[in-house]
Amino acid sequence: MIFSIVTPIYNSSEYLCSAIDSVISQTFTDWELILIDDCSEDNSVELIGSYVSVDSRIRLIRLPENSGAAVARNKGIELASGRYIAFLDSDDLWLPNKLETQLQFMQEKNIAFSYSAYEKIDEQGQPLGLIGVPEMVNYNQLLKCCVIGCLTAIYDTHKLGKVYMPLIRKRQDLGLWLRLLKKVDYAYGIQQPLAHYRVRSGSISSNKSNAAKFTWRLYREVEKVNFIKASYYFTHYAVRGVLRTKFPRLARFLGVLQ
Repeated sequence: MIFSIVTPIYNSSEYLCSAIDSVISQTFTDWELILIDDCSEDNSVELIGSYVSVDSRIRLIRLPENSGAAVARNKGIELASGRYIAFLDSDDLWLPNKLETQLQFMQEKNIAFSYSAYEKIDEQGQPLGLIGVPEMVNYNQLLKCCVIGCLTAIYDTHKLGKVYMPLIRKRQDLGLWLRLLKKVDYAYGIQQPLAHYRVRSGSISSNKSNAAKFTWRLYREVEKVNFIKASYYFTHYAVRGVLRTKFPRLARFLGVLQ
């Protein structure tokens, strides 16, 4: 097995089939899709069942109690049998050449951790703009600005082992990238967009003030960064976030947005 794809599920029926179909449509076919249901109350489980019954590469894991995305993703990582672990949320999409392109990039350059550019789309699937990425990023740079979209990240367990997300409600993906960057000097980016990130009103990720709170907690409680350094990194995070969100043209001119 080459790829294990980890997807947490919670009341995801609206966009779930599109996400799964984007994996099935991959030009690279040696993968397993591990769907971890976090006690959904809609028909997500029934929808997944229709895929499991016809494609042996797709697995459904049901958590005994609602535990949050970090626990769900970590369960997927624990059960993964593939060399490379990738992540796809249930409302996002991959382009058909995502796995093939990223695998070739990682193998040719002997890379342990990679990510790519991606497109933002709205709830109807209409484009909202390209999110570019730098060619590489290290631990300290990532503390200033998380340039790695969870739907694009892939890491090599043969080089890094299985690394898990911190058990926090939000920013657990950034926590994992930081843990990986303690094991390897750089993560490397592909300039070509390989995925679509769906922006949804009312979603956890759309609440910027809440995200800022959890970013600060990640610095202080998980990464154990002292107050002065945490304040320095958080200032960069906040200013870059405002520029990227409110003034994308200025951000691009300043190099904050690729």
